[in-house]
Amino acid sequence: MDEKTSTRKGPEFCSLRYGLALIMHFSNFTMITQRVSLSIAIIAMVNSTQQHGLPNASTEGPPVDTLNNPSRSMKEFNTGASVYEWSPETQGIIFSSISYGIIVTLIPSGYLAGIFGAKQMLGAGLLISSLLTLFTPLAADFGVILVIVIRTIQGMAQGMAWTGQFTIWAKWAPPLERSKLTSIAGSGAAFGSFIILCVGGLISQALGWPFIFYIFGSIGCVCCLLWFTVIYDDPMHHPCISVREKDYIVASLAQQSSSPRRSVPIKAMVRCLPLWAIFTGFFSHFWLCTIIITYLPTYISSVLHVNIRDSGVLSSLPFIAASSCTILGGQLADFLLSRNLLRLITVRKLFSSLGLLLPSLCAVALPFVASSYVTTIILLILIPGTSNLCDSGFIINTLDIAPRYASFLMGISRGFGLIAGIISSTATGFLISQNSVFSASRILCLGGGTSSSCPLPSTCLACFFTSHLDK
Repeated sequence: MDEKTSTRKGPEFCSLRYGLALIMHFSNFTMITQRVSLSIAIIAMVNSTQQHGLPNASTEGPPVDTLNNPSRSMKEFNTGASVYEWSPETQGIIFSSISYGIIVTLIPSGYLAGIFGAKQMLGAGLLISSLLTLFTPLAADFGVILVIVIRTIQGMAQGMAWTGQFTIWAKWAPPLERSKLTSIAGSGAAFGSFIILCVGGLISQALGWPFIFYIFGSIGCVCCLLWFTVIYDDPMHHPCISVREKDYIVASLAQQSSSPRRSVPIKAMVRCLPLWAIFTGFFSHFWLCTIIITYLPTYISSVLHVNIRDSGVLSSLPFIAASSCTILGGQLADFLLSRNLLRLITVRKLFSSLGLLLPSLCAVALPFVASSYVTTIILLILIPGTSNLCDSGFIINTLDIAPRYASFLMGISRGFGLIAGIISSTATGFLISQNSVFSASRILCLGGGTSSSCPLPSTCLACFFTSHLDK
């Protein structure tokens, strides 16, 4: 009876594991700001932006501020920084280059993190990404090729940092708290998107676009110090954990497989339909998320005709909703599980279906409500918010079905997602180069159609989960 009680009760919000979730939240915040920094800075970096209406100006007519003061649009970023002649196609390649880097390291880093421990690998990836962010303005002066190389290497570093997190949670997160802990950590990405979109334009206007990279690269270096000091691979070796919390975590994970065997059942994984459902979910989810993160300022400016400062603020609003929905979704999922209101399989299917279907419907509806400013903003806020419900669905599902291989499977899953990101970034850059206004009104519709054009979110995905979670 005492052992059963100890597995149900344990210190929560004042505990070390929630402190680790906050550190990971900060780490994810740092990595996403470093990744999105270029999407904001390129507005000021590229001279052809204002001439051709890309990526943050309309070809139908200039913003209101430009009508009143035609020289303001260029002067507001005239802080002595260099300006480059990069075509929309080149910009699309630059945006997608970081995804090429991430996809190279996702699978091997996930496997190696499970063997050697995630702390050193994640910390090294975060440090390399931060240093390369600081170096990006100098690289731009040497040419676009070096920028693409820097972004690719930075993607490799971030791939190391993203994947190994699930190795840590496999040893730190009690089953009934996994949604909470991973959602707190994962919400850092949405919150980071909110911050960089909100303040990136202001930083560029006040200090110059290079300071976007300098500021968020420096924040990453500080985060590395915090990471190496606080994070440990498992609770057994952490010097600051309480005995009560350590016993609670160990007892909660007692049912989990702990075999030291390192072999990975590749053949069984290839034949596993539930895993292919997860991979497909990642592909659909990342397709829409990549378009949102990369081209949301373009869409808002082209369709709503607002200046760059207001565009940045409006672009940031959807991600504060996404951050909130991530945390609330995790809390709700674990509440349903802890109260035995729904089975684990039902919770994962429910959040997976909602996280794929709802944002897809909102994205598909955007071209039809473009004439309504308020409706467009509401839908843009709902897309990232509802999309992040997937964090309590198939995204966390590898921890449920195969905790020992969680990082390896997460690497493969994110690989499928990044393939979608590469295709969507490159294709969107090409579409915008053809006709910015015509394409902008259909970019997000294309992203929504990818995940809503078949009944996978509500039927196939749910069926695939059933056989594996019932095991």
